[in-house]
Amino acid sequence: MMAENPLLEKAAAKKLLAEAARARAAAYAPYSGFCVGAALLFENGLTVSGCNVENASYSLSICAERNAMTTALTKGLRLPLAVAVAGPEGVFCPPCGACRQFLAEFNPDMAVVLKDADEPVIYTLRELLPLSFSLEENR
Repeated sequence: MMAENPLLEKAAAKKLLAEAARARAAAYAPYSGFCVGAALLFENGLTVSGCNVENASYSLSICAERNAMTTALTKGLRLPLAVAVAGPEGVFCPPCGACRQFLAEFNPDMAVVLKDADEPVIYTLRELLPLSFSLEENR
């Protein structure tokens, strides 16, 4: 586990996790029952949230993190500072590999806030996805 992330104080991490938990309530997960919410924090203080949306054709389902990022893009927001992910209560829920790669496109150094017991833990996306795929040199 990483030490405190200088981009995000503990109070801000808790607030972002609460936003992700609120988004989780809107999840559409009739097949797995595994509801997830995510919230992205941007430099201007705006947060954008998303939830997972399942589909009977499982490969068409979308995770909360990607849902939040695509929503942010429609608002002209492209550089998230942090993402918080809230799975079912009591379940440690890091982003899946696809979401890690998707988010790395926008900021591979963003903070990733997860809930472990009652406390937020903070990683960088780069820690969770070393050697991410990129078409940019020196990334």
